Amino acid sequence: MDIGFIGLGAMGAGVAGNLVKAGHAVTVWNRTASKADALVAAGARLAETPKAAATGMHIVFSILADDPALQAVLDGGDGLLAGLPKGALHISLSTISVAMADHAARLHQDHGQRYMSAPVFGRPEAAAAGKLFIVAAGATADLDEAAPVFAAISQKVFRIGETPSHANLIKLCGNFTILAAIEAMAEGMALAEKGGVPKAKLLEVLTGTLFDSPVYKNYGAALVEDRFTPAGFKAPLALKDMRLVGEAAEKNRVAMPLLSLLRDHLLETLAKEGEDIDWSGIGRTVARNAGL
Repeated sequence: MDIGFIGLGAMGAGVAGNLVKAGHAVTVWNRTASKADALVAAGARLAETPKAAATGMHIVFSILADDPALQAVLDGGDGLLAGLPKGALHISLSTISVAMADHAARLHQDHGQRYMSAPVFGRPEAAAAGKLFIVAAGATADLDEAAPVFAAISQKVFRIGETPSHANLIKLCGNFTILAAIEAMAEGMALAEKGGVPKAKLLEVLTGTLFDSPVYKNYGAALVEDRFTPAGFKAPLALKDMRLVGEAAEKNRVAMPLLSLLRDHLLETLAKEGEDIDWSGIGRTVARNAGL
């Protein structure tokens, strides 16, 4: 299948690479063109603009950092909307706001194109291994059409319904819950360590009994080892996501007191550790505030 792919960051490069490995004819675009070198060497074609990456394609994927990045790719004479053929499908893997997803869906409808939100759960190593979890929402026929392509990049696809932005809301709720789990583990580890119990022992018990899951195992190990660089998911992106969670909570009149704490710990961590730390680096802030 002829596929366009826009956005070759830590996640996008792995996803696009698996599409190439699966035998698809993939045309890629990235703002920094050099990030496409390895993919071009593997058989992908490099486009000069988002429009060129979408021209003649049946499906175009995008995975971008935030709302402004997606809007910039969509708009203008060299944008995705200008190149994507009528009836073609744009699948956004990005973690964006509910409002942006609704806006993107309207724009594509106005251009006679189709749009699907399919944000992913998984870190860069999962993207490279084709083991992402996809949360997809859009027209049933579009979900059916995308299924074979999703099989090349994921281990499971969750179908949410026909409203694309519902998938984005789930992704935001999920990221909030992951960060809340990191916060809870960090606080528990701080208490254990100050009480004379190695935090590695606490993690061993937690993951061997009540919390036997990848989130607790992987982020728990990072907390035990104080291993927050290189970042798999940088704290500034997590801060952006918590802001988007807050926007959705305000719109829906949902009080989320824990969200304020998570946001403040992200801000404190960024202020003291810099922009390149992983979002799990809030554990260092929690430990420092406990006098460790």
